[in-house]
Amino acid sequence: MAAASGGGLWLGAAVGLCRAVRSVCGRAAEPELRAEQLAERLRERRSEGEKQEVPKDPAQRRVQEFAKLSKKLQQVHPNVLAKVLKQETIYQNEEIVVINKPYGIPVHGGPRIKNCISDVLPVLAKMLENMRAEPLHLCHRLDKETTGLMVLARNKEVADKIRLLFKTRQVEKFYWAISLGDPEPSEGTVEIPIVEREVQSHQPHYKMTLAPNYRLSPEEGKVLRTRRNRHAETAVTRYRLLARSAACSLLELQPITGVKHQLRVHLAYGLGCPILGDHKYSHWSKLAPQKLPEITLKRLKLEQSKARHLPLHLHAHRLSLPLGQGINLVCKPPLFFQKTLKKLELEVPDD
Repeated sequence: MAAASGGGLWLGAAVGLCRAVRSVCGRAAEPELRAEQLAERLRERRSEGEKQEVPKDPAQRRVQEFAKLSKKLQQVHPNVLAKVLKQETIYQNEEIVVINKPYGIPVHGGPRIKNCISDVLPVLAKMLENMRAEPLHLCHRLDKETTGLMVLARNKEVADKIRLLFKTRQVEKFYWAISLGDPEPSEGTVEIPIVEREVQSHQPHYKMTLAPNYRLSPEEGKVLRTRRNRHAETAVTRYRLLARSAACSLLELQPITGVKHQLRVHLAYGLGCPILGDHKYSHWSKLAPQKLPEITLKRLKLEQSKARHLPLHLHAHRLSLPLGQGINLVCKPPLFFQKTLKKLELEVPDD
């Protein structure tokens, strides 16, 4: 069993980013500014400084700083991001590289996304091996806000083989999540199809949601099968309660299928236990910050008005990959996740 620390991921990444930015870019990389441009930049910085009020409470300051760190990762030079990923490499052999994915970094590019993991894979491959190394290949995906184990392949043939292993459900993945409330029963399987739908509200948007192929008869109280939504995807999640405290739970999740946002949707809408920091799936009809119980706010030393800055507490914790004699990896949650566990007094089980 291979283990990785990952505990100081965010603090280490923050310090590493600052140092790497200075070393990679340097002061000489700054283009010369004319007097008008310099004056305008100074006015913008002064204005930003006036707008940002520094909270007096230490817990609120940490939440605000975390939100800023997430944005900084989108602004650094791609080479700096590759350097951070190299530092978070926890396993590699002649076929694969496994990284501890940082919070806030998307796997793929898109509108308003400057940095993503797929774009820096050629640079990362050269940093890990040599200047002639073939670019690394993605084998699966994690959400932007999800941290933890992510497998990369050194060539296309290996990538295709691993993707097939994921598709045929031969790879065992286990996540840790802190949820609001605790599931009933404490262990079981959620098997409800998922489909993407548009939410009609004051701010129309799209969400993944449940599409059950059954309904409850109001007359007889019986469960009746209905016609399956042809756009819905089969989704199966196993879950197990590990600890509960302060109106929250630590859950171990095993996704059997790989539907977009599957764990978040099954917990929020299937079990009624949204993941802490999941502001998108804590409400159906609106986009609003997650509403936290009083006891949770008290333990976190947080005001409800600042809850919108809470990060998603979902971590890819354990992975079993049937390559060769089998590869088994464990990756500790990042520092913010561990601090939340401690504040909520959720006892972490031994691996």
